[in-house]
Amino acid sequence: MKMGRGRTSRIRRRKLFRSSVSRGVNESYKPEFIELKKWLKDRKFEDTNLIPACFPGTGRGLMSKTSLQEGQVIISLPESCLLTTDTVIRSYLGAYIAKWRPPPSPLLALCTFLVSEKHAGDQSVWKPYLEILPKAYTCPVCLEPEVVNLFPKPLRAKAEEQRARVREFFSSSRGFFSSLQPLFSEAVGSIFSYRALLWAWCTVNTRAVYVKPRRRRCFSAEPDTCALAPYLDLLNHSPRVQVEAAFNEETRCYEIRTASSCRKHEEVFICYGPHDNQRLLLEYGFVSIRNPHACVYVSEDILVKYLPSTDKQMNKKISILKDRDFIENLTFGWDGPSWRLLTALKLLCLEAEEFTCWKKILLGEIISDTNEKRSLDIAQKICHYFIEETNAVLQKVSHMKDEEVASVNQLTLVETLWTEELKILQASALILNSLQTPFR
Repeated sequence: MKMGRGRTSRIRRRKLFRSSVSRGVNESYKPEFIELKKWLKDRKFEDTNLIPACFPGTGRGLMSKTSLQEGQVIISLPESCLLTTDTVIRSYLGAYIAKWRPPPSPLLALCTFLVSEKHAGDQSVWKPYLEILPKAYTCPVCLEPEVVNLFPKPLRAKAEEQRARVREFFSSSRGFFSSLQPLFSEAVGSIFSYRALLWAWCTVNTRAVYVKPRRRRCFSAEPDTCALAPYLDLLNHSPRVQVEAAFNEETRCYEIRTASSCRKHEEVFICYGPHDNQRLLLEYGFVSIRNPHACVYVSEDILVKYLPSTDKQMNKKISILKDRDFIENLTFGWDGPSWRLLTALKLLCLEAEEFTCWKKILLGEIISDTNEKRSLDIAQKICHYFIEETNAVLQKVSHMKDEEVASVNQLTLVETLWTEELKILQASALILNSLQTPFR
C-alpha cells in the first residue's frame, strides 16, 4: 500500500511517532505490582489515575490511565502507607532506639529498619514494597572509583565527600547495630554490612519525600523530615513540570497535585526541584536531558587561567570576590555565561587605573569598552578550554566502554553528563561570539 503524501497523512504519522516514543509499556500485570496493589489496598489506597509502566528514556514510572487536568490531585497516599520514623519506633526496633546513647539519627533509624526488613524476606510485612525498590543505585557513592575520576572537577570533589560521609555513617553506626544482636540468630555484622547500609542510605536519599519536621527525644537533633512513600515514589523527575506535594493534615494523606495537564497514556512526572545535572547525579544518580537548569561550573583555578600573571593586584581582586561571595557558582548555561561569571571576570580584568571602580562592577555598571571586551575574550577562552576538555573526556569514556564492559552502564551515565555539558558550552560559545561582535 502506498504511503499517503498529503498533509493529513503527515499529521497522522507525526502523532503516531509521538505516541510510540512517549507511551510506556504497561507493567501492572507483573507479580510484584500485583502484590504491591494488594498491599496498598489493605492500607486503604486504591489508585484510579495511574498505572506502573516502563518508558523509553526514563525506565520504570507511572502512566496516566485518563487525561489529567491542571490542579488535579494525581495521587493521595494514606498515612498508613508511609514509612516514617513513627513506623520504626512502633516496631521491634523501638525499644533499642529508645535506650541507645547517644540517640541515633532519624536517618539511621530508617536505614536500620530497611536493612532489617529486607533481611526478614517473606516474614516482612513491607515485602511488597521492598520488592519493587531498586536492587542497586547509581549515586556516585555506588560507582567505581575510576568512573568517579571522570567527573567534572566540582562534582568529583562532592562525590568524594559523599563517599566519605557514608563511610563515616557506617563506621559510627556499628555500635548501635551490635546492640541489636538479640533480635537476630545470625551475626549482625553479616546483616548490617556496608553494602546493605549503602543500599538503605541510597533508598532514603533518592526516594524519600519531605514531611513536616518532628522532634522526638529518642532521636538526635538532626531533622526528622523523611518519609518513604510506596508507589508514589515510582514517579520520575522532569524539570519542566510543576507540582504541589505535601502531607494533608485533614485527609491524613500525602498528596501530589499537578500544575499542568497530562494526556491519557503519557508518563506522569513530578519535579524534585530546579536542580542542575551535577546535583541530580550526585543526589539521585541520573542526568536529565535538555535540563533547563543544567550548567557548567567554573572553578577559581580556571577563572584566572587566562589572566596575566603579572597583574600585581590579582590577589586583592580575588580577595574582593571571595569576601563578596563572587567566587562560587560561576557558570555557563544554555543562555551563555552567567551574570556572576561575567561580573567576576570584569573585576579581574580591571586595569590598574580602573581598580578603584571595582564596586561599580559589582553593581552592574560598565567601566569601559576595553574592560567589556577583555572580559568577553577571557570568557570565550575559558569556554573553548572546557569544550576541548569535554571532547577529550568523551573520547576517553568511549575507549573505556570498549574495554570495561562490566562498567558500561556507569560509563554511559558519565558520558551523558559530559554530552549535555558539551551542548551547553557550544551554545555559550555562539552567544559569546555574538556578544563580541560590537567590539570587532
